[in-house]
Amino acid sequence: MARYVATVPSSRDADAAFAYMADFTNAQEWDPGVVRGERLDDGPIGLGSRFKITVKSLRESSLVYEITEYDAAARRLVLRGTNALVISVDEISVSPSADGSGSEVTYDADLVFRGPLRLLDPILKLSFKSIGDKAAAGLRETIA
Repeated sequence: MARYVATVPSSRDADAAFAYMADFTNAQEWDPGVVRGERLDDGPIGLGSRFKITVKSLRESSLVYEITEYDAAARRLVLRGTNALVISVDEISVSPSADGSGSEVTYDADLVFRGPLRLLDPILKLSFKSIGDKAAAGLRETIA
């Protein structure tokens, strides 16, 4: 399993930053690896909301993410994304900044290959840090 954790400061207040992050289609704005983000259902974003995220590494592939935990009061959500090759579990939490000037967004992602491809997890760990660093830099710019 590959894991990446980053905390990014935002000038947005905690509720606004949480709403932005909960709409996972916004990943296309801050993650350079995301080609496209689509909402797969209607209504307010919350538990059970689904998103199709298309990423490009060697080739384009899509993962379908579902919000499996959602707590707007605590400003925390967990998304589970899957396709034939990988499972991604991403936890996003937002808290007010200590000085009251905005908020801090913490993104904690676990990525694992499915089935026999799990043997490649050590290689995935190496590349996932680079991918995560680029996404964190994009998020830092977007929600600054």
